[in-house]
Amino acid sequence: METDMTKGRPSSILLRFLIPIFFGNLFQQFYNVVDTVIVGRVVGAGALAAVGSTGTIMFLLNGIAQGMSTGFTVLTSQHYGAKNEKGVRRSVANALLLSLILTAVFTAAGAFLMGPLLRLMNTPDDIFRDAYTYIMIITVGLIAMIMYNMSAALLRAIGNSKAPLYFLIFAVVSNIFLDLLLTMGIRMGVAGAALATAVLSQAMAAALCFIYIYRKAEILRPRRGEWRLSPEMTKAQLRISIPMTLQFAITSSGTMIMQAAVNLFGSTAVAGYTAANKLVSLLVQEMPSMGSAISTYCGQNYGDRQIGRVKKGVRAAVLIDTVYAVGAAVICVVLLPLTLGLFFSGNEDISVLMPWAKTYVNIAVCFFIPLSYIFVFRNAMQGCGYGMLPMFGGIVEFVARGITALISIHAMSYLAACFCDPAAWLAAGIFTGVCYRFVIKDIEKTFHTGTDGGRPAGYREAGSKRSGERSSERSDDRSGERSGKKSGERTEER
Repeated sequence: METDMTKGRPSSILLRFLIPIFFGNLFQQFYNVVDTVIVGRVVGAGALAAVGSTGTIMFLLNGIAQGMSTGFTVLTSQHYGAKNEKGVRRSVANALLLSLILTAVFTAAGAFLMGPLLRLMNTPDDIFRDAYTYIMIITVGLIAMIMYNMSAALLRAIGNSKAPLYFLIFAVVSNIFLDLLLTMGIRMGVAGAALATAVLSQAMAAALCFIYIYRKAEILRPRRGEWRLSPEMTKAQLRISIPMTLQFAITSSGTMIMQAAVNLFGSTAVAGYTAANKLVSLLVQEMPSMGSAISTYCGQNYGDRQIGRVKKGVRAAVLIDTVYAVGAAVICVVLLPLTLGLFFSGNEDISVLMPWAKTYVNIAVCFFIPLSYIFVFRNAMQGCGYGMLPMFGGIVEFVARGITALISIHAMSYLAACFCDPAAWLAAGIFTGVCYRFVIKDIEKTFHTGTDGGRPAGYREAGSKRSGERSSERSDDRSGERSGKKSGERTEER
């Protein structure tokens, strides 16, 4: 079901659009949680530590998938807001062709670099082999991750956030079955977990999304002559997606440094930190969900040149996220003692793991509010086509997280290592808030001067129903005036 976000109350629109994305992200995180629980309880704490040690690399790969898909589909949402159907279809074709090309590049690079990267991150020797096996399988199956994110982002660009959720639920159920089959039944260990979670399940979700697009979302189905790379659209999509992908890569580099600091404290610390980090990641999923919602909302209203609605939507998103961040912090502290045992078998001493997990959670929850603001301001700017400033926000995250991690490594302080994330969230939250104010003033100036800055790339080339109808009307009016004048002149002569 498509949603036109250029009309109606912003807070209500955002909440209706947000809820399916939120549950979708929860189910996607459930992938990882189930993966972690099954690996920890079936294969062992060492295997869980191995999977956990690759968490920051997984974040990088997910960031590449999300950066590409979100960046490529910003143009789609802008064309949709401008009522430019041909532009929507052509942006879809361009996005899919670019995605296939870049996926091949990223997969080849990842396969070559994973071994050295794990060594650079101080991965303990006793878990290195399992960690390498796990992350290599995910790297080879990167195409599944990217295609699911792309198909889901295309549907969200036209205001449909429910269909991706339904397909993801199906994939999660399949993932649980496959995880148990490949780890308990066939005894494939971490290889089975990687194959089930990040390859087969994601591939099924992507296939279902594309089938739905083909049958139900005609506006997203390019026609035969539209399957080609357009220089203008390619430039516009890369201009948005490259900074977004680099932003995730920069942020991931910072988390890798953080993981390297945690790895120095041994596999027990890594296992406790991994379990706590999974709980935190699960509870903050409303925040990236709001980011997706506000990106689509701003994209459509920017395409329709409604800057007032953009500002109202961002204010509503900030209020919603502030309330949620406080609630999530309380729930996280309460749930940690109750859930930590789920990740490990009865043979593991939870009391040994609890101090490592509790330290991270108690520090992280104090900074959920600035973390939520990052997603609101960053995605609002990206939805309006501004990619560079959000990327600089990623650099701010990297610097703050990296400095804190280096202090931790130098001082051998686990407490400092746990403060890496909060330091990055606080610095980037302030930076993106200031940048958002600058972007809004720039857009207002652009719209006030009446330039083409408010129209998405390819708008004039593709044409829209709305602009086409107006041009036709004006042409008919002029021809009518001219014929009227001529007939009047002839009457007078007679």
